[in-house]
Order: sequence, then structure tokens, then C-alpha cells
Amino acid sequence: MGMIRRKFLQNGMLAGSALLAGNMVKGAEKENYADKTFNLDYAFHDGMFANSGGKDFVDQIRFAHEKGFRSIEDNGMMSRTPEEQKKIGDLLASLNMRMGVFVVTTDSWHWKMTLATGKQEWKDRIVRDCNTAVEVAKRCHAKWVTVVPGNFDRSLPMDYQTANVVDALKRGAEVLEKAGLVMVLEPLSDNPDLFLRFSSQTYLICKTVNSPSCKILFDMYHMQRNEGDIINNINRSWEEIGYFQIGDNPGRKEPNTGEMNYKNIFKHIHSKGWKGVMGMEHGNALPGKDGELALIKAYRDADAFL
Repeated sequence: MGMIRRKFLQNGMLAGSALLAGNMVKGAEKENYADKTFNLDYAFHDGMFANSGGKDFVDQIRFAHEKGFRSIEDNGMMSRTPEEQKKIGDLLASLNMRMGVFVVTTDSWHWKMTLATGKQEWKDRIVRDCNTAVEVAKRCHAKWVTVVPGNFDRSLPMDYQTANVVDALKRGAEVLEKAGLVMVLEPLSDNPDLFLRFSSQTYLICKTVNSPSCKILFDMYHMQRNEGDIINNINRSWEEIGYFQIGDNPGRKEPNTGEMNYKNIFKHIHSKGWKGVMGMEHGNALPGKDGELALIKAYRDADAFL
């Protein structure tokens, strides 16, 4: 009986999931979102609409613009050719769209290195990459760039590591200030070796760097995993937040696929007068064109808070 009951429950769960997915897609197909913008400015990334818009990012941008999206983000922008960067930037300008964040690095050094060591090589690296980012930003019309301080240096007490990170970020901020760019520091949950993990920690660093070019990237997926209490922590760190990113937990997919009440979160952010970008840094819960339609519907539902 136990095996039969388990089989029944498994089949019921699978059937329920299929029904939910079907309903999500059917609901999306009924809607026509052409030219209707959102209450907040959500920024999609390359690949998110590849089945509906095409493999080329510029074609996805045109498709998403028709569906009401008015911003993009592209972590790998620095690894694109200058011609690609300019092509994307020119298209965004012609559509009156904004460029969100790209990561300040052309490789994976931000996972390997750490500004917490205080070593000169990493101070030089952040300055060098910030200078490169300025040139990239000119081509793609970016204002915000993501910076990740890297891993802990467990040979040093925490306060020394924090001071080293602040010192390195001040040097990077000096470069970005001159160009009118803003580095946004992202606390992450990917692994326990990462130095920057909490909104309060990032708030302290931004206050200490004391630059308009050093703010918080409040990725709500990572913050749900690391600390929770999302709305209260947004309030506490509000004056240092320069950018938001989205992802439901568990799963890191679009709103309404996990435990987070994004309609209430979006309503709260909007009520505080947010005019910045909300990066869609997550995957699609369902594959293919159906998944892309379901994703658009999920954002329409979560954005319907007025």
C-alpha cells in the first residue's frame, strides 16, 4: 500500500505541475502586451527570449521592446567586440531603452581573486578593469557596472579584509566617478568562500567608500537565501541601493515560481519612488516559446500591484 500511495502522490504531483504549466502558457497567450510598459523597469538578458525573438541579442531586444520591456542587462558585455557593444548601444538609443549592468571583468577573475587580501596586484586589476569598463560603457550607453570583491582571505581578521576591500573600491570609484558611472557591489550566495554576502555588510562598505560611484546591487534571490526579511532590509539599506536584481527562490526563475511574494516586493519598491532598473537575473521556468510567454505573464502578474 505504501508503494501504491507514493506512486499515486508522484503521479498527482506530476499532473498538477503539467496543469499549472499549461495554465501559465494559456494565460500568457490570451494577453496582448504590445506597447504596454510596466510599472517598474525590468531588464532582461541575452537568451531569455531566444525562441521568440531569435538567437541574435538585437532581435531579442526588438521582440522584448514590443512586449513592453524597456531595459536590458548583459553581464558579459565586456567580452563582446567593440562593434557588438556599439550595435547594441545604438539599438537601445533608437528604442529609448536603457542599458543595465555589465560585470567589470573580461574573465572569471572575480571568482578567483579577492580584494580582501590587500595585495597590490588586485588593486591594480580593479583600476585597470574600471578604465576598460568606461570605454565599454561609452559604446553601449551603460551607467551601472557590477563589481564582486571576490573571496575571503581567511588568513586575516574580518576587519582587515573589509579595510582592504574599501581601499581597493575607492581606487575603482575614482575612475568611475570621472565618467559618471556607478559600480554596484553584489553580495552573493553562490558559495561560502565569497567575501560579500549581506546587505548590511555592503551598506557599511558603501558608506565607508563614500562615493556616488559605489552603491549596492540588491539581488533579491541572493538576499533571500542569505538573510531573508527582504522588505525590511531594502528599507534599511535604501539610500545606498543603486540597482535591483530579481530571481525567485528556490530555483532562481521568474516571479511566482518560488516562495517570494514579488507582487508585494515590487509594490513596496515602487511606493518608495524607485526609478532605476530591475534586472531579471534568472532562468526561465519553462522551455521554449511557451516558457517565454509564461515568463512575460509572470512579470505582468507581479507588476499588477496598482
